[in-house]
Amino acid sequence: MTINISVPSTLATGVAVVLESVLPPGAVWRPEVGAEVRELVRTKFGEDTDSERKRLEVIENAVAVLSRCIPRGDGGAAQTGLVVGQVQSGKTLSFTAVAALARDNNYELIVALTGTSTSLANQSDARLREDLRLDTERDRKWLLLHNPKTESARQLTQVLRDWADKRYRPELKQSVLLTVMKNHIHLANLRDLLSQLDLRGITALVIDDEADQASMNTMVKANLESPTYSRIGQIRNLLPRHTFVQYTATPQAPLLIALTDTLSPDFVKVLEPGDGYVGGEDLFSRGTDAVVRAIPADDLHDDPTQIVDPCPSLVSALRLFFIGVAAEYVDRNPSGNRSMLVHPSHRRDSHGVYANWVRRLKQHWEDLLDHSETEAAQELLQEFEAAYLDLARTVQDGLPQWTGVRENLSRAIRLTHVEEVNARRGQTPTIEWSLHYSWILVAGQAVDRGFTVKGLTVTYMPRGRGVGNADTLQQRGRFFGYKEHYLGYCRIFLPADVLAAFRSYVDHEQDMHNALSRQEREGRSLKDWKREFIMADGLNPTRLGVVSLDYMQDFFSDEWWKQNFPLLAGDRLQENRTVVSDFLGRRNLTEMEGHDERTSAQRHQVDSDVPLSAVLDELLVPYAVAPEDAQEMTGLLLQLRFALRQNPNESCYVAVMSPGEDRRRSVDEKTFKVKQLHQGEAPVQPRQQRGSVYPGDAAIKDPDRVSVQVISLTLTKERGGESIATGVRALAIWVPHRLMKTWVVEA
Repeated sequence: MTINISVPSTLATGVAVVLESVLPPGAVWRPEVGAEVRELVRTKFGEDTDSERKRLEVIENAVAVLSRCIPRGDGGAAQTGLVVGQVQSGKTLSFTAVAALARDNNYELIVALTGTSTSLANQSDARLREDLRLDTERDRKWLLLHNPKTESARQLTQVLRDWADKRYRPELKQSVLLTVMKNHIHLANLRDLLSQLDLRGITALVIDDEADQASMNTMVKANLESPTYSRIGQIRNLLPRHTFVQYTATPQAPLLIALTDTLSPDFVKVLEPGDGYVGGEDLFSRGTDAVVRAIPADDLHDDPTQIVDPCPSLVSALRLFFIGVAAEYVDRNPSGNRSMLVHPSHRRDSHGVYANWVRRLKQHWEDLLDHSETEAAQELLQEFEAAYLDLARTVQDGLPQWTGVRENLSRAIRLTHVEEVNARRGQTPTIEWSLHYSWILVAGQAVDRGFTVKGLTVTYMPRGRGVGNADTLQQRGRFFGYKEHYLGYCRIFLPADVLAAFRSYVDHEQDMHNALSRQEREGRSLKDWKREFIMADGLNPTRLGVVSLDYMQDFFSDEWWKQNFPLLAGDRLQENRTVVSDFLGRRNLTEMEGHDERTSAQRHQVDSDVPLSAVLDELLVPYAVAPEDAQEMTGLLLQLRFALRQNPNESCYVAVMSPGEDRRRSVDEKTFKVKQLHQGEAPVQPRQQRGSVYPGDAAIKDPDRVSVQVISLTLTKERGGESIATGVRALAIWVPHRLMKTWVVEA
């Protein structure tokens, strides 16, 4: 929901920006938008009219988050929130803005749990310093400590005690900002520090960046607590009044932990990326074959250390990258950065192989181009010209002339810096982006998530899907981000199965975001949301070691869903009769053709062209099922709704089985499960004539379309055949393979 904000002519004025609309659903208080957050967005985007919408968007999102948090006040209280963005979409700016808004609203203590590695933690710390202007502002509104220890207790005590002194205005006091690497040692230091402070009356905001990664309890299956999870719990127990806000682009893990877990979120905010963002739909759902390419199977090696020469597709990727860099050198000195990421695997020895291949090729091409008159150099230039023509098809504003690019090619290759990003030499190096315009990074786990690769144009990722966790795969997408203005220079090389997985993930991400956005708009707690969404085919939502919520993951493909428990309690039997009767009353039913010797139970009425939308709206959605059938039925509905989104004109085959009479079916006397819903073939013997009169109920369908059978039953006891209920409606639904889609449904 958009929050209307009255804004002065410039966001730099000292006039407070106030909300003038009613609070959004789920909000518990009205934050005041003050000088700190206004100065942040002014610094990030400037003051011109063109950037006003960006400034307002950041502020609105910050207000939407903080208004769901526990406001400053007295008394103990705890809340957990979830903020969901997309990979490389500006989540850091969002939580920086939330921190600034918290400062505007007199929060005394803000804790930011940042990366799991030194480089990521330093990156987040530097970003907070930059966005909050901590190294340039002279009013000292913040006291920032990075990975603090107990030695800071006296300093923090003095600052926090100042908030209790009512003689001074809040804007003259300091908010404490602690940035802590998400490592159990640093977290233990924070715990020990907080234990020495008097935090009564203090309202805290804890921001957990990449919350799905290390914060979850990886030992939940053993009924134990993993070290990082345990430390976070201890820290929260020391904060009498606080909100714990989780930031992530892949929320599967926080959503699938037990609802009683302290990290299970109470509320959600979904961040929509701004203009210019290139995401999964842009790259994998809109026919971008010119940008995304499959790495040939022959170029994929389990052990690249056994391979002497670089793979042809890597060579092609490097040529495309260097052409893009050379184009930027034509008639100007380029600003910013351009980079290429080679992402082979988590194994450092493979990083070394690829880094050596890149350096060897780079040196070889430099040497050849230094003697451009040779035949070998001319052949090389022809290969680069082919890469130039490749890029020319997608660079919208047009590449510089080939002659200019060719003249700058040697320089582009020579000035590109190659860096292996891992801890093989003791510590993962920090990339000093200002030192070079163009970079080639060879890395694995260090850039899986959270790591910003500036100006990334070419990605070469010859690694498989791993163990098949959807969130892990998505976090490798460093190629997502705000790069629409230079998308034409981008190329992404992936194995065919990984490319397919990313394409499938797009549907899952959209479905999950839509469900979470509905929950947000309605202001409902996430505790009340039954987890159900389309899943990326062939992938698990997240690592199973952190999941404690009972859920089913499945799909229907060339198979029947059968209602196994049609005997319902109370008035629901009659309600289902009414739903079915009303639905069939709108259909154009005709007698189904078949063998003259069929019995009345083998003669059916059909309507072979019913809109799937009508089947969903008029029959399946209002139709009640027993709890034992509900989980699969929900998954079936998710799958059919997805099919309808893909093709609103999808049609359905409907059959009324044995109209006008009940079929007798026995049920298990303990569970009331129908023993066998479908009737078989006739005759059964002799074998060569099986099904010649009646092919069996399972054959009454259109094999390529959704098919629905409506069956009327008299249910009997298994022993003795005594009637239990008559006129019981049951459904059987066929789903063809072409509509296969994996789904996840909470039990």
